[in-house]
Amino acid sequence: MDMPTRTFPKIMDQDLEALSRRIGVKITETAEPWCYEATRDNIRHYAHGIGDDNPLWCNPAYASNTKHGGIIALPSFLFATNRIVSGYVGGLPGVHAMWSGADWTWHKAVKRNDEIHTEASLKALIPHETRFAGRAIQQIYNVQFYNQDGDKVAEADSWCFRTERDHAREAGTKYKEVRERAPRRYTEEELQEAYKLYAQEEIRGAIPRYWEDVNVGDELPVLFKGPMTVTGFIAYAQGWGGLYIRANKLAWQLIDAHPGVGIKNRFGIPDVPERVHWEEDFALEVGAPGAYDYGPERNSWLTHHLTNWMGDDGFLRKSLCQVRRHNPEGDMLFIKGKVTKKYESDGQHLIEIEQEGRNQDGELSVIGTGVVQLPSRG
Repeated sequence: MDMPTRTFPKIMDQDLEALSRRIGVKITETAEPWCYEATRDNIRHYAHGIGDDNPLWCNPAYASNTKHGGIIALPSFLFATNRIVSGYVGGLPGVHAMWSGADWTWHKAVKRNDEIHTEASLKALIPHETRFAGRAIQQIYNVQFYNQDGDKVAEADSWCFRTERDHAREAGTKYKEVRERAPRRYTEEELQEAYKLYAQEEIRGAIPRYWEDVNVGDELPVLFKGPMTVTGFIAYAQGWGGLYIRANKLAWQLIDAHPGVGIKNRFGIPDVPERVHWEEDFALEVGAPGAYDYGPERNSWLTHHLTNWMGDDGFLRKSLCQVRRHNPEGDMLFIKGKVTKKYESDGQHLIEIEQEGRNQDGELSVIGTGVVQLPSRG
């Protein structure tokens, strides 16, 4: 039996006004992070959750012979140490939140067993009119990351778009054609052609990539992700922790404290909006093209592309990620990069790289910019 069409809360001016009064105020209460410490297992689980088997993160014997003297955390691991940078937004109860981008700066490596603590605040609320869902609010947070010695290891601005689910479902046009297509089925030949990119994926590793050997216009190898499956989305959640994934009493505590988080499923049981990533019917109900990947996962793929290329002696300084569309179950993603700038700053030898990811139909999924510090022969 089909479920009746329900209505969801809208963006109300009074709620927006109340939320705006939080701008610049340090957040003192939030959900605890998935990872407090960069343990060997926590790092490995996150890396494997994005399909990254770089031995610098995963193999202590290998990492002990690098300049780091042991395993370090991949840059995107910090998503697991703070819920807010990952999209745990406040205010506007019941209004859908889509994680849509982040602007990261890293200052030093996170080493094995480092303890991470964070400070966060709401930075800005920016109104938009979107093709996906009409009226939307871009909600930007700033998060600072520190280790146990008080050293700032990274900082990031990240943002979600708050959208009205009813409008996205009923009037949104961005995914109309996608929803009307028959489910995509790949031939064995198509799959094997894509899998060649996995077989050929290069992890630069112990071979230094020197700044002097890089030129503007150089292209990075294509990084392949997919084909997207719900299994893959869950694999990411295992390493990252998700925003609202709770069981039994803890699930009840979350929804009891924040009723807007609980949206009834087909059994009449309140369940979290995060299930758009594994529940096809609910994803369609909020206007998405189907169950789809996580935004921080997409950002982590961009940084994976850069760390593969830079090698053990490189350091990722910056990453800007801007999500352009959902990657629904069945999609493939091909991430390309090109060197756009080569420069020195404060004694650092830096390379700027533009990135973009497109799906199997050439549709733009994500764009980004990275800044990598490389060793110099000088």
